[in-house]
Amino acid sequence: MIELNAVSKTYNGTVKAVDNLSLSVPKGEIFGFLGPNGAGKTTTIKMMTGIHRIDHGTIRINGVDMGSNPLEAKKQFGYVPDSPDMFLRLKGIEYLNFMADMYDVPRDVRQSRIDGFAARFDMQRVLSDPIQSYSHGMRQKIIIMGVLVHNPPVWILDEPLTGLDPKSSFTLKEMMREHADSGKAVFFSTHVLEVAEKLCDRVAIINRGVIQFCGTFRELQEHSKTNASLESMFLEMTGHE
Repeated sequence: MIELNAVSKTYNGTVKAVDNLSLSVPKGEIFGFLGPNGAGKTTTIKMMTGIHRIDHGTIRINGVDMGSNPLEAKKQFGYVPDSPDMFLRLKGIEYLNFMADMYDVPRDVRQSRIDGFAARFDMQRVLSDPIQSYSHGMRQKIIIMGVLVHNPPVWILDEPLTGLDPKSSFTLKEMMREHADSGKAVFFSTHVLEVAEKLCDRVAIINRGVIQFCGTFRELQEHSKTNASLESMFLEMTGHE
């Protein structure tokens, strides 16, 4: 479960990136976070993951307060950032073992999980290669594998489908659904509105740091003037009619 209560973030003392944002993601749900570029999506995610310090408000992951107990809160989630270009000098398997060591995953357990992820993402043959030799899509897959190796109850994914081939994109969406259906939570941002419409149980639309809507797609249709496609409703909510 994810809980944000009256969270705000200002840059340089003047630019309010996130303004009094409150939302909750219960167990068993895929939650989509939508908004135009510069709307505050990534800033919100970086506050949720403890990368950015919040100015006001509280964030709890599985009931653990990010402000007062950040280390324990960070054990509750796996975070896929918006760029996979990291740990490039490590081999794929070295990165996966490094992540497993960070979260104290036993050797026998990690190997089973790594084998399972490698099979699902078709990465078995490249785990011994350095990550800098990978394509963008392969880097995205190895990062996803690494952040999920400790089997976190909460997934926080920032544009996770970017660069993935259709098969891998389908696999990740399938895994997200399986994770939510097992009673856990998935929070992800995306620019692909059709994916959000088909995959998410609920969505929030943010614009200029403020939540414009939070609810189901059916509730969005009832709330919207257009009562049309998600794209039309998104443009209406973000002032781009």
